[in-house]
Amino acid sequence: MIMNIVVEFFVVMLKVLGAIVMAGLKWLIRPKEKSVAGQVCVITGAGGGLGRLFAKEFARRRATLVLWDINSHSNEETAEMVRQIYREQDNPMTKEGAVGGVEEVPPFQPQVYTYVVDVGKRESVYSTAEKVRREVGEVDLLINNAGVVSGHHLLECPDELIERTMVVNCHAHFWTTKAFLPKMLEMNHGHIVTVASSLGLFSTAGVEDYCASKFGAIGFHESLSHEIKASEKDGIKMTLVCPYLVDTGMFRGCRIRKEIEPFLPPLRPEFCVKQSMRAILTDQPMICTPRIVYMVNFMKSILPFEAIVCMYRFLGADKCMYPFLAQRKEAMNNNEAKNGI
Repeated sequence: MIMNIVVEFFVVMLKVLGAIVMAGLKWLIRPKEKSVAGQVCVITGAGGGLGRLFAKEFARRRATLVLWDINSHSNEETAEMVRQIYREQDNPMTKEGAVGGVEEVPPFQPQVYTYVVDVGKRESVYSTAEKVRREVGEVDLLINNAGVVSGHHLLECPDELIERTMVVNCHAHFWTTKAFLPKMLEMNHGHIVTVASSLGLFSTAGVEDYCASKFGAIGFHESLSHEIKASEKDGIKMTLVCPYLVDTGMFRGCRIRKEIEPFLPPLRPEFCVKQSMRAILTDQPMICTPRIVYMVNFMKSILPFEAIVCMYRFLGADKCMYPFLAQRKEAMNNNEAKNGI
């Protein structure tokens, strides 16, 4: 009995080393990207920011887009951008060197569908998911991207805004997954992407609700990944996206130490999405952008809390959200003053 455990332990160690080597090779040798042409892709929060950019990237790869957003106007704007990409791709092109100048025509015509959805309301999620299955078909890719931030210090934040942040950023992932995962399991095919944040790996002051919601989303994603592995459904892939501060305007005003900022500027949204797309299309389980986020997360796991505090203060990360919170408070006060006139 003991001998069997020892042998099994060494086999496990060999598998662990093999996994580490394979992961290292993927960093050195870029894997081939899979095709998503013709596959149905649901993107939440598609009306702007990263969601809009994800939609455009999947459109360039000829996926059928299903765009969810609470704002009908901005969602339709994204849809029109997607249609323009489709039109550009569908223009018949004469392939150079083809005998007789034969025109190369795309084998199918992808489409884009828009739905007004409040992912913070599970009834809205479930009913819209049913409409998608009926009107579009079964979903192959689910991009859980929708997110909000309250922009208040904890003791100044209304309970309703805290609840809204938790529901949209975390609970909605449960509902969208419950809506689309059963068919993925049945077909043993699909891909679920969780767009989280580096603030779901390590936190900072002033955004307790946002950090808690992203920690929750990451915990949900990791547990679901283990459940899918335990069910031996190897055709279903999971990708966790954890970017550093992205310059979408969500955290406008956030600042770290000015001497450090040139080395850690906010990420360009286009760069963030392109890196994320590479991870998704190569079935990478997790992508942190920039790569220093991996190191910070590792150091947070092994260093004492006081050591982390010292590092935060050196970087100016301990109060980096305070200028953002001050701007939000000033804007809210100005709006109240205008409404009172």
